[in-house]
Amino acid sequence: MLKKLSLISIACLTCASFSAIAAPKNVIYMIGDGMGPAYLAAYRYYMDNPDTKVVERTVFDDLWIGNASTYPDDDTVVTDSAAAATALSSTHKTYNGAIAVDHDHKPLTTMMEIAKAKGMQTGVVVTAQINHATPAGFLAHDKSRQNYDQIADDYIDNKVNGQIVADLMLGGGTSYFVRKDRNLVEEFKQAGYQYADSWTGLKALNKLPALGLFAPKGFVSALDNPEPLPLKQMTEKALELLSPAEKGFVVMIEGSQIDWCGHANDIACAMAEMHDFGEAIKVAKAYVDSHPDTILVVTADHETGGLSLGANGNYSWKRDVIKKVKHSGDYIAGQLLALKDDKVLYQAWLGLTGLELSADEQQLLSKARAEGQKALAVAVKQRIDHHSTTGWTSGGHTAADVPVLAYGADKQVFAGFQDNTEIAAKLIQFIQQKK
Repeated sequence: MLKKLSLISIACLTCASFSAIAAPKNVIYMIGDGMGPAYLAAYRYYMDNPDTKVVERTVFDDLWIGNASTYPDDDTVVTDSAAAATALSSTHKTYNGAIAVDHDHKPLTTMMEIAKAKGMQTGVVVTAQINHATPAGFLAHDKSRQNYDQIADDYIDNKVNGQIVADLMLGGGTSYFVRKDRNLVEEFKQAGYQYADSWTGLKALNKLPALGLFAPKGFVSALDNPEPLPLKQMTEKALELLSPAEKGFVVMIEGSQIDWCGHANDIACAMAEMHDFGEAIKVAKAYVDSHPDTILVVTADHETGGLSLGANGNYSWKRDVIKKVKHSGDYIAGQLLALKDDKVLYQAWLGLTGLELSADEQQLLSKARAEGQKALAVAVKQRIDHHSTTGWTSGGHTAADVPVLAYGADKQVFAGFQDNTEIAAKLIQFIQQKK
């Protein structure tokens, strides 16, 4: 196992960098789950204006300032989201699956708990269920990320100086918070939290503390979601609610489903999630512009899928193919599977993807349809990958380093190469400077 690093030892690596820096009042910490460097490059080309010769930069490019390693304290260098979230929230390496606990299952103090002890406002905003691995790594302590009910319980049972750790929680997860054995929503209401379970309700939230749950588990993917840019909408509301905090705030905002699209090897799905995340970053950047006492840091917990732009020896990546795809592979497969017969299969395919197929490819699609939803979804994504020349090396995570983006007066502290624990150490040092 890799040697554990303490907060003090990691912080000392950057002590000199902090000697002349006044701590920002607010911290906006954004995590693109699964967002390796290739995702940023893909989004740049995906968003490129075809009418200009130069490839325009995106908000990711404008803020990109460094890179980070992501290895866990395990018998592998490939992390899962739980171990990565623990590193990004507490400065401690741990084993895959651990939620802010060490190998002995002892709790590790997170930056949200430190901020709460300092009297700051705290929040998490995600497109997964709010008790998923990444947000859980900031708010709860559990030996396994799979203990969803226990993690949800911890959101109200785990307290700092008698206070619930998070003042604001927005995302999915009603099936874990409204259960036969315990109704956590009612408990939060009794604790003074405003509650919303619809997008209209989100708009009506006007004070903290607040809880918003907008799906039974995770959201529908951005590419399939009738609600446009859900993460951007929640980010706007979160910053509106947190802004009046007298002692400042710390908020973690996650583009959760970049990772889910990567696991599915679904490039159109991934680009839609990157767009929602990018638009949320623009909201955060604008907030820093109007509140210069705020630091914005953006990174990823790991890379997912081993994405490559170009594959099979072809020197091309055809983003226009991807732009025409209207839904995720799973959604398209469901629509095609619901057809009465194969006679209208190709016309339906064209309507959903805009991608012309050869006779042989149409036959492959028809054969996959006969095999069911899973086989058809794979065939759909393979055709899109083939025609766009998109490559994947894995259906899981990889050990690739991840990008680090920063904006604000203190952004240079995050420049260059660093470990994910060092990002946490720098932010915690800012928080600990609070009086």
